[in-house]
Amino acid sequence: MLTKFLKLGVAIAAMCGVAGTAHAEKLDLNTAEGMAKVMRKLQCSLKDNKPVTYFWQGTAYGRTMGQADKVLFDVDGMNIRQCATVKDKDGKYGYRLVSRELLLYRDSKTGEYLRTWDNPYTGQKVNVLHVANDPVNSRPSFGLDRDGKPMKFPGQILDGQVWMTSTVPLYYSNPLAGDYQKNIGGFYHATEMFNFFAKEKDLLDGSKDQADVTVAWQRMSDWLPWMEMSGREGQFYVSTGGRMLRKHDDLPQRVKDEIAKNYPEYNMPPPTDDPRPNETSWTYFKKKMPVEKKSEGSH
Repeated sequence: MLTKFLKLGVAIAAMCGVAGTAHAEKLDLNTAEGMAKVMRKLQCSLKDNKPVTYFWQGTAYGRTMGQADKVLFDVDGMNIRQCATVKDKDGKYGYRLVSRELLLYRDSKTGEYLRTWDNPYTGQKVNVLHVANDPVNSRPSFGLDRDGKPMKFPGQILDGQVWMTSTVPLYYSNPLAGDYQKNIGGFYHATEMFNFFAKEKDLLDGSKDQADVTVAWQRMSDWLPWMEMSGREGQFYVSTGGRMLRKHDDLPQRVKDEIAKNYPEYNMPPPTDDPRPNETSWTYFKKKMPVEKKSEGSH
């Protein structure tokens, strides 16, 4: 999520759009509208303004040359979202997805959410900053590819099962670095890997507004900024699995308690006309951990 798990939502939402219908129908993957409805069911609900919650959990690891990989901590992720129908200038249906997302770090031994963390690579105790991106929204999307033609289903269907895999390499100037990134480096390097799984009959049933969807999310990246690794060699990676919940209250109790205590707005998605720019891990880090200004005369 997350964050980056929500990249999973944004990447797929950017490819598709839909309007829900109540009558029974088998969604046709050979048409733009049928394709869009299938993609929307993987994301949220065919019903406008119906909150949908995804939850995933797993483990984060550290990797450095010449050492065995280390378990750093466990992770819990959640994203609460909703969709609304929109129309393009020609009256074709589309939708917009809006959401909020959390990625919470847990002590692998105690199960408690971390407030501080003993960095095994530096020996320092550092403050933990959980991911709390609000909002993570998509632009209106329609069931067309970049050439304006009906998009093709980017997954596989075999023996009644549907799965879809997406790998997203990331390489861009690190927003936390200075003005001389071209000269000295300072680029953010990561890869996000997403997987969706569902039953063909469930996903293509147009009389159901939601499908029973399971997901997997893996991420390889540079060290998280709050780890204070100061450019050390190595990689951070995380592997998780999860699903679309039947209802928000199905979140684990530990997650609900943390939301109630520190993130109460995460019990509902943003409004579907939310005009705010998206929050990212970088913008959130800057807000929560601003750079300490040096006093005059310091060097």
